[in-house]
Parts: sequence; structure tokens; C-alpha cells
Amino acid sequence: MFFKLDNLGEKTINKIAEVALSTKLEKRDKLAVKVKTDPNLLAKGTLESLVIDCQGLMVENALRMESINITLNSIAVSPFKALTGNIQLTQPSHGKACVLLKEKDITRVLDRAILRKKQNEIVIDEQVVKVSLKQVKCNLLDTGKILIQGIVKREDNQDNKNVSLEIKPEICRSGQGIIIDEIEYLEEPNLSSILLNPILQEAKNILNLKNFKVDGFSLKVEQFNIKQGALHLQAEAGMTHFPEF
Repeated sequence: MFFKLDNLGEKTINKIAEVALSTKLEKRDKLAVKVKTDPNLLAKGTLESLVIDCQGLMVENALRMESINITLNSIAVSPFKALTGNIQLTQPSHGKACVLLKEKDITRVLDRAILRKKQNEIVIDEQVVKVSLKQVKCNLLDTGKILIQGIVKREDNQDNKNVSLEIKPEICRSGQGIIIDEIEYLEEPNLSSILLNPILQEAKNILNLKNFKVDGFSLKVEQFNIKQGALHLQAEAGMTHFPEF
């Protein structure tokens, strides 16, 4: 029954996988997909591994991932479906993912987020003043902390003030997300606490990889490492079904 598997081979399976994923990962710079299998494994309904290497992927909320690499092992598939070019999982598959984010791309997301925020009314020198956050910048520090800086404009006199805070992110014990372990308000603490706190939620969404939504795939952060200008995330990857095209 499987005498034609040699003709199918890794090359054909790779092409099928790459075309399917290309339709789901449209906004990217580069995409490479590698499926490893052989006729004997495929006859038993198994792909040895699937590696997805994507550069410059744009996900929800305009977050750009410098790179994302997903490796899944021992993928159970229907050999009969595979013969017809349909990669259909018979059970969920698990593996690992590595994500690299650059501070310039995080800054872009945070800066876009402030466009959705309205003016705030706060009390300065016993007067109610309208202020708005005009600019946000993210710096990833060697200390493992994240520095968020902003510029606030007073609407009454057009004066600008600098605000900033520094956070130390940690993975919560359940592994389900990121918590902010420490917050230190630096410049203009009162203004910083009012205007920059909403930006923290955007930052947590990025660290939780909630922006990565691809049909059939899931990512859960396991650990991360912050170095000057870059954030490396290691995650558990899961696939319930292969994307259709």
C-alpha cells in the first residue's frame, strides 16, 4: 500500500508544509520549513520533526519578531491523508520555541498603544491639568530590567515633562504568564504612575506572546533572558492541527 512513499519523500512533504504555513505567516521577511521523515516512519503515521524558522514576522498589534524558531518532534499524522498532500494530525504535538525581540520593535508597539489613550486630568500645584503621553521608548537593560521612558505634554501651557519607570519582569509560578515583580518610578513619579501604568499591560502582553496567533499553534513562555537591546524568550510550543491552505 505504501510503495509510492519513496516518491513522496521529504521534499514533497516540505513543500506542502511550507505552502500551508506561508498562508498563515504572510507578513514576514523569510520563512524556512523543514520536515524530517522517511517512508517507514510515515507508513506508521509519524513525522520525525518539523522545524519552522521565521525572520521578521509581523504579528498582532504590529509587533515584529526579529526571529522565531519552532521545533516539534514525533508528530503523529494520518499516513493516508499525507499521501494525498494533507498533513492531518492524529494527536496534538509538543516542542520548543525560541523568540528574539528587539527593543526598537517593542518601542513601536508601545508607542502605537498611546495613540489609543485619551487625555488624563491630574492635579498639579492644586490645579486640574490636562496632560497626554506623546512618546514612549523601551530600553532592554543588561540588568535584566526594562526601562520605559515617555514624554508628557501639558495641554494648558504646552510644557513637556519626562516620565520613566523601570520594571523587573518575572514568570509567574504557574508558568501561565509574566508578572511585574518590581516597579521603580524614576522621573516625575506621580505622572509616571498615572500615565505609564497602562503601558505596562501592553508590555506584559508582548512578554506573554499573546500577539502570536497562528491557527493550530500555541506558545507558553517558560523562561526569558534580557540583554542589552534584546529579549530572548524560550517557550513551550504546541500544535493541535496543521494549518489549512
